[in-house]
Amino acid sequence: MEPIQSEAGAASAIALDVHAHLVPVDTAALRRLDGVWWREADGVLVIDGQPLRQSDLYHPGRLLAWMAAQGVQRALVSVPPPLYRQQLDAPAAREWARYLNDGLMVMASCHRERLGALLHLPIEHAALAHALADSYDGAPCAGFALAAGGNPALDYGDPAHRPLWELLDRRGAFVFLHPGRCGDGRLARAYLDNLLGNPYETALAATQLVLADVPRQYPRIRFCLAHAGGLFPAACGRLQRGFDTGRPGVPAGIEPPLQAARRFYADCIAHHPAGLRLAAEVFGASHLLFGSDWPFPMGIPSPGTDGSARTWRGAAMPQDHATTTGNT
Repeated sequence: MEPIQSEAGAASAIALDVHAHLVPVDTAALRRLDGVWWREADGVLVIDGQPLRQSDLYHPGRLLAWMAAQGVQRALVSVPPPLYRQQLDAPAAREWARYLNDGLMVMASCHRERLGALLHLPIEHAALAHALADSYDGAPCAGFALAAGGNPALDYGDPAHRPLWELLDRRGAFVFLHPGRCGDGRLARAYLDNLLGNPYETALAATQLVLADVPRQYPRIRFCLAHAGGLFPAACGRLQRGFDTGRPGVPAGIEPPLQAARRFYADCIAHHPAGLRLAAEVFGASHLLFGSDWPFPMGIPSPGTDGSARTWRGAAMPQDHATTTGNT
């Protein structure tokens, strides 16, 4: 892949968007799956009783048109959180993941120069996630996408995930961590499950990885955190202090948290220049990648005028991102 450009001008091209969403629709295949159906009357996918009304998600052509208008040369596409369905048992999760990933690869293959697929792995089922990742060896994809949180039993530091990390490390995989649904009932009002819950879940997943020493032990995995790393950059100093002072339960033999943080990548969706500058300091400016969260309103619909995108253009260093987001 071509390097991400870092010129400050609003008109400069963006080589890669690592955070865009699409939803595959195959009405015949959907009929064979429980809990999901295509509502033809208004062109909406209904998932476990909840309609996903963001119509742009179902039309790759609309993403391509937006990319052309905004000067984005290529985008990595993953399914959005309403499709994670983390309550499914393992057999149902296998069928659902196969449906999603087959559809993503078809959409990306139709626009090979413009789109790359990030395949969904149901991380809440450790053995299944590993088996699926193994089955996609040689598949036409750009990497994988995992839910951060969304299930109270999910712990990225669980030893049950070690076979998956070993596999992804051997492949040098690009792994996008996107928050799932936050289960904290206190955040049910005022959209707080998204505004606070999403960045919290990302921070928790990243912290679990750091405390389990996963980034150091599997250094070829290119973990990329959504939304500028969520709350993780703000928490890193406190994590480091807990490590330095030997707080109870903090493993003494892990890589120091501030050092481990430099192994992560993150997109630029901070919504405030100060937040993005903090992310650049914690992760390193060269580890900040452009992300739009297309087509959702909590993303960056107009990178030419968005403050975070302008800050990213000034902070990001020219580099060869073929080693960051090359095909798996």
